[in-house]
Amino acid sequence: MKILAVIAARGGSKGVKNKNIRLLADKPLIAHTIEQVKKWGKFDKFIVSTDSEQIAEVAKEFGAEVPFLRPPKFAEDTSSKMDALRHALIKAEEHYNEKFDALLDLDATSPVRTIEDIDGILEVFTEKKASCVFSVVKARKNPYFNMVEKLPDGSVKISKKTPAEIIRRQETPPVFDMNASMYVYARDFLLDENNKMPYSKDAYIYEMGEKSSVDIDTELDFQFIEFLVKTGEVKL
Repeated sequence: MKILAVIAARGGSKGVKNKNIRLLADKPLIAHTIEQVKKWGKFDKFIVSTDSEQIAEVAKEFGAEVPFLRPPKFAEDTSSKMDALRHALIKAEEHYNEKFDALLDLDATSPVRTIEDIDGILEVFTEKKASCVFSVVKARKNPYFNMVEKLPDGSVKISKKTPAEIIRRQETPPVFDMNASMYVYARDFLLDENNKMPYSKDAYIYEMGEKSSVDIDTELDFQFIEFLVKTGEVKL
């Protein structure tokens, strides 16, 4: 199986300004994932997809290839990441003159994932012959028990009901948060422009631990992971 590993990192982050190149443990955030992918090493090609010259330079400094820049239309606040990854796959196949069987998408904002996690998600992808596999973590809230929806009159109802009333959280069906750390896409699935989201009848999940699922989306997230690094709870 030929694997194209991709880190998609656009320049217009709103939650944390310039977060992809902001220093974390004395290195730009994106550098931690670059170094992890290189240490893992089981890809055929590895690129960074970005619209930012600055991010591209930092990525190259830490050993990633940036053979092309992402067009602005795939890097706006309203842009679909699927479109950005589709563009990365098409352009990479043109650039390297070869076809890839799968694209492995690793988010720069999840620097605590492990190499074992990368192996694990690809194992699920291969065993299930999946169109897509994405990483998840056990959800802290459950729509069958402690998540509600607001009705037009202002009253609320439980988000999801079961035939029998649930009175203990332990009795609820397991649910998961998509933690945005890793996705693996089959080539044909990703190239089909009708596929706007990473769901299909043969999509599967890979469950990660709570600590390795830490994702940086806000300033508070950044401060939290800096705290974990400082206290030795995680190592980067």
